Amino acid sequence: MTAKSDRINKVAPWIALACLVVPMFASYFFDDMFSTLSHLFENPSFIELGWNSADYGLYTSGYSVLCVFGGLVICGMLLDKWGVRITGSIFVGMMAGGAALVAWAITSGLPPKNSLSVAYVGCMLFGLGSEIAGVAVTRSIAKWFKDGPMAFAMGLQLAIARLGTAFALVMSPRLVAAKAPGEIYSLAETARPAFLGLGLMVAGMILWAIFVAMDARFDRGSTPLTNRSLSGAEGPEDKEEPFRFSDVLGLLKNKQFIMIALLCVFFYSSIISFKKFASAILIPRFGVPVEAASWMVSMLPFSTVIFAPLFGIMVDKIGKGTRWMVAGAILALVAHLLLAFAPAGVPFYGYLSMVFLGFGYSLVPAAMWPSVPKLVQAKVLGTAYALIYWVQNLGLMLFKMLAGNILASRSMDTASQSLSGVEGGALSGVEGPVAVEFMFVAVCVLALLLALDLRRDSTRRPELRLDAPSRNN
Repeated sequence: MTAKSDRINKVAPWIALACLVVPMFASYFFDDMFSTLSHLFENPSFIELGWNSADYGLYTSGYSVLCVFGGLVICGMLLDKWGVRITGSIFVGMMAGGAALVAWAITSGLPPKNSLSVAYVGCMLFGLGSEIAGVAVTRSIAKWFKDGPMAFAMGLQLAIARLGTAFALVMSPRLVAAKAPGEIYSLAETARPAFLGLGLMVAGMILWAIFVAMDARFDRGSTPLTNRSLSGAEGPEDKEEPFRFSDVLGLLKNKQFIMIALLCVFFYSSIISFKKFASAILIPRFGVPVEAASWMVSMLPFSTVIFAPLFGIMVDKIGKGTRWMVAGAILALVAHLLLAFAPAGVPFYGYLSMVFLGFGYSLVPAAMWPSVPKLVQAKVLGTAYALIYWVQNLGLMLFKMLAGNILASRSMDTASQSLSGVEGGALSGVEGPVAVEFMFVAVCVLALLLALDLRRDSTRRPELRLDAPSRNN
C-alpha cells in the first residue's frame, strides 16, 4: 500500500464522521428549539398559538411515544437486519418529515387543541426518526472506528451534535424576540426556529446520502478508502452467524447492559427533561432575563463541545469508565440540589449549577456509550443501542409530561391567588420550579446508585473490561 493510500485510509473515517454529525446537529437543534422559549407558554393569551405549559409538555413528550411503544426496539432490530444504510435513510427522512409537520401545525392557524394534535403527531414521527438515526450514527461510528479512537469519535460526534442544542438555546430567543407586555407573538414568529431547523435537516440529508455512498464502497472494499484492518469493518465478531430476532433475549439477560440502560434513562432525564423547561425554571429561580437564561443553559452543550471529546480520549487511553460515570452522576446531583435549594434571585448559583451539570453531561456519556460494545456482540449492537434508547425515551416521555403538569398547575395556583388578592404571588411563582427540581434531584439519586452498582460490578468482575481502555493499543 502506498503512503498516499495509507493517508486516505486514515482520513476516511473522519470524513464519514463529518457526514454523520450534521443530521444529528439538525436533530438536536429542532428538539430544543423551544427550550429557552418555554416561559412563553406560561401565558398562552400572549401567543397566537394558544398553547400553555401543559400543552407544551405534552408536545415535547410526543418525541418519545412511538419510541416507547415498540417502534424503537423493532426498528433497532431492523437496523441489525437491514444495515445502517437502508434503515438510516428511512428514518433520517422520517425525522425531516415529522419536523415539517410540526412547522406546518404551528403556522396552520388551527385552533390550539387541533394544532397541538397535529404537532404531536409530527413530534412523534420526528422523535422515532431522530432516535433510529442516532442509533444508526452510533452503530456506524462503532464500525468505522473499531480498534481505533472509538470513545473519542463518539465524544466528538456527541459534542458537535450538542452544538445544535447550544445553537437552538442561543438563537431561538433572537428569532422570537421579546415583546412588550401585552403584545402577541404571531404564528409566523413562533415558527421561525422550526423553519431554521428544517433548513439544517436538508443539509443533513445531503451529507447522509454522501455517507451512504461511502459506506457502500467501504463494505465492498473496492477503493483505497476501505482499509479494513484500520477501520475495523470486519473482525471475528462480524464473522459470526447473522443476526436473529431471538438474539434480543440474550441482551435482556445481561445484567450490566440493563444497568447501563437504566443509568441512561435516569441520567438523561435529569438533563434533557430539564432543558425543555430551562427558562421556566431559571428565570423565576434566579431573577434573570430571557437572554441571560438562554446563555446560562447553553453552557450545557457548549461545555460538552470541549469536554466530551477530552473525556472520550481519557476513556480510550486510560479507561476507568465506571469511575467517570459515578463522578458525572454526582455532579448532576449537586447541580440540581443547587437549582432546588440555592438562594433565590442570585444568578451566580444558576451559572454554577450549569457548570456542574455540563461536566456531568460530558463525563457520563463519554464513558457509557463506548461501554456497550464491550458487553454485547457486534451483530446485535444496533439492537442494544435501540433498547437503551427505548428505555431512555420511556423516562423522557414521563418526566417531560410530569414537569409540564407541575409547572402548569403551579401557574394556575399563582393566577388564582393573584385574582383573589392573596399576597405571596411571587413566592408561588418560585414554587413551581422548586417542585420540578425536587423531581430531578430524586432522578439524580437513582442515577448515582446505578453508577455505583456498575462500579462495584466492574471491580468484582474485571473480565467485563468496563474499566479497560476502549482503544486497543
